[in-house]
This record gives sequence, structure tokens and C-alpha cells, in this order.
Amino acid sequence: MAAPRFEGSFLGDVSRLPPGAVLECKICWHVYDPAEGCDYWQVPAGTPFAHLPDHWRCPRCDGARDQFMVIDTSSGTGFAAPAPVDPLPALAAETARRFEAAFREVHVGQMRGMPIVNETLDVRAIGFRPHEGRVVGVLVTPWFMNIVLIPGPEEDWSRQMVGSRTLLDFPSGAYEFIAANRPETGPYRACSLFSPMFEFTTMLQAEETARAALAALFDPALREDEDEPAAKGPEPTVGGTRRAEPSRRALIFGGAGDAGGTRP
Repeated sequence: MAAPRFEGSFLGDVSRLPPGAVLECKICWHVYDPAEGCDYWQVPAGTPFAHLPDHWRCPRCDGARDQFMVIDTSSGTGFAAPAPVDPLPALAAETARRFEAAFREVHVGQMRGMPIVNETLDVRAIGFRPHEGRVVGVLVTPWFMNIVLIPGPEEDWSRQMVGSRTLLDFPSGAYEFIAANRPETGPYRACSLFSPMFEFTTMLQAEETARAALAALFDPALREDEDEPAAKGPEPTVGGTRRAEPSRRALIFGGAGDAGGTRP
């Protein structure tokens, strides 16, 4: 199959583009910068133009990728062999597509009409990105919201026991993940955020919560916030008992912050 083409230099052959090449849509002047990625198509930062998913189009005018022109090349304009490309950004984008497709099929084929399903919601993979050689993101469905962790290209999780529990450390703290495996997605680990999903009245609300949870996952201040009550000492109330005050971390993650259960 011929390589995808684009307007501008390099004979229109996208495979000749340096990984850091910045391109501009000649229809609406939207700029694609690999250093920033593309929020609209959930393409992680660090993804070269040549490695954009097949369905990618201009997020502003919906123009085809062959309408883009090179406006800057951070790797020079020669035809030397391209520098090694990190496979994780492409893996993150592909993982998001696979999980959305797999759980949409589950929704339609198995879960439609079930009492635990919030039919105002849809299936959406949010913010899948590289993390320490793996891929992490949040999967939203009408019946659960989970943090999902995918093994890196050099890891083999095929022998992990489904249902086994692992405590994994992130900047905001340690969280319990449960091993899962589906033919459509391969092995992964999941940490429950919400289940069921009836407290969400719109898909936008669920998506914003998923993005906030993912941001909180990497916020080291939440680890410090979790330690504050112990540092302050007990706060007795009437009867000599201490009133439990939920931390900011607990408010965002619910039971997940205390290594609670999961629905892979």
C-alpha cells in the first residue's frame, strides 16, 4: 500500500517527514504540532504526523490529512533515516480505539436494558497516555468508570490471573488494580472509580469527571493531602469520637483511594 501523502515538501511522502515536523492545514490554517498532540482525536503528545491514526482529520475543518503543509521541521530537511520513534503514543491511541470498540459491543450485545446501566451515557476512552513504559487512561461506560492500565510493548501479561489484585503506585498514592483480559483488548488491569453510574446525568459530566480523576492520579499534592489528618492528630468531638473528614483524594477517587473493589 502506498504511503499516505501530504502537501508541501518531501515529495509528498509522509514517511520522509522528521518526527518533529509541524504541519498546517491549507484550508483553515490549523497547526498540528507533534509536541502537543491532538486533544480532539485523543492523540497523545509526542505522536509524529506520520503516526497519526488512519481516521485522523483536521479537527477544525474536517479536512483530509493530505491538505496539510509542512511549516517547520525540528529534525532537519534531509532524507536521512528517521530517528527512533517512541511506540507508546501510537499504542495509547490504538488502545483507546480498541477499548471503545470492545465495550460498545458489550453495551449493545449484553448490557442494554440491564438495571445497572445508565442509558444516558455512552462508552468513551478518556486521556489514554504513556506512563512509565505502559499506557494508562480512563474508560467510561454506562455502568462503570475505571482507570485502565495496559502493559508496554516489552511486557507480557498473558499469564496474569484474572481477578488477581495488585497495588500500584502513582504520584498521588497507591491504588488497587484487578487483572482482567478480553479477546478484543488483551490483558489489562483496572481500578474502579464509579459503579454504577447513576450519579451522572450527562455524558459531558462523566467525561469531565474522568479527566479530573486522571489529572488527580498524577498529582503528588493529593498524596500529601492524604497524610495531613495523621499529622494534625485526632480531633475529638462530643462523646470522644473523631469525626472522619474525607480527603480531597478520597472525594475524587471514592473507594479507589482505599484500594477498593473494581469492575473490569
